[in-house]
Amino acid sequence: MKSRFYSAKMVFVDSIDLDDYIELDSSVRAFEKLKESIEKPLKMILVFGRPGTGKSILLNRLQTKLKHQKEIHYFDTPTVDEKEFFLKLYGVLNQNETFSKEDVTLTMIIEQSKKIRGEREIVILLDEAQIYSSEMMEKIRLISDTRAVKFVVSLHKTDNEELVAKEHFKSRIWEVIELKNATVEDQQSYVHKKLLKKNLFEIANSIKSNEMKLIHAFTKGNYRECNKLMYTIFEISEYYDTNEPTKIRYDKVSSKIIEMAALKLGYLHA
Repeated sequence: MKSRFYSAKMVFVDSIDLDDYIELDSSVRAFEKLKESIEKPLKMILVFGRPGTGKSILLNRLQTKLKHQKEIHYFDTPTVDEKEFFLKLYGVLNQNETFSKEDVTLTMIIEQSKKIRGEREIVILLDEAQIYSSEMMEKIRLISDTRAVKFVVSLHKTDNEELVAKEHFKSRIWEVIELKNATVEDQQSYVHKKLLKKNLFEIANSIKSNEMKLIHAFTKGNYRECNKLMYTIFEISEYYDTNEPTKIRYDKVSSKIIEMAALKLGYLHA
């Protein structure tokens, strides 16, 4: 029989599956702001934040929620080859036309965009945009100038914010939506809601405020790091539950197990 902690562990497998989406006040505000932004006459919108702050799931959710109201396409995996990117975008612009990879050029995309302006407004969600080169982003900007295609660009924030300082972002972005790490309260709500969603009530109740503060201190409120730490906490708990049940409490996640998990992940050094 599987340990009760196995199910809790699996709750925190990191994914962008919308079935795993947890609605928090901060995520609702970000979603509503992005939804409002794409209604404005903007050519490019920047979604900005550190890895693990929920950018990908925000774009995924936007595409899912609005796909029946708008012509919206989610480019989740960056295409660093220019010809491949142009081919993919041209396929969006020309819904039924067949063409070969060699045929597609930037000029053709711009001309086709101008043809459909006023008839269609296409929204392209570009995830992991830091992988695109400056030259590619400049071409994307030229396409957005046609005002037939609007780009939502998701970008990692770095310590020195050098990516945002790049020339193509200085004057090209008219709306910036920044996602931040969670507060202690938001992170506690996130952890509890994920467990409660899978009917793991006792385990959710075993995570007290003081232990949540410790979890937040190790993860800095980052959702991805939180998933990793919670997975490891329950993995360790599962081991004790299976092999040495007298050494584990079931009414409370002990700070000792949290520290063991932090040590295993390198947040804490012996």
